[in-house]
Amino acid sequence: MSGSGDDFFGYGLLNLGLFVAGLLLVVLGYVFLDRGSVTAAPILLVLGYAVVLPMAILIRTGEQS
Repeated sequence: MSGSGDDFFGYGLLNLGLFVAGLLLVVLGYVFLDRGSVTAAPILLVLGYAVVLPMAILIRTGEQS
């Protein structure tokens, strides 16, 4: 592991932030699902699983060497 210290295998702080945001969306979606929401829960789960978590994986912010 070399470089500036804030990247790990090409993933930086932006990736970590997106990953945490995706996990929060998924957890919040399951909380809404448990409370019987039929509109907010699926929207949050799709945003978390299909949009934000893949963005955290696909976006490269670190230097590639």
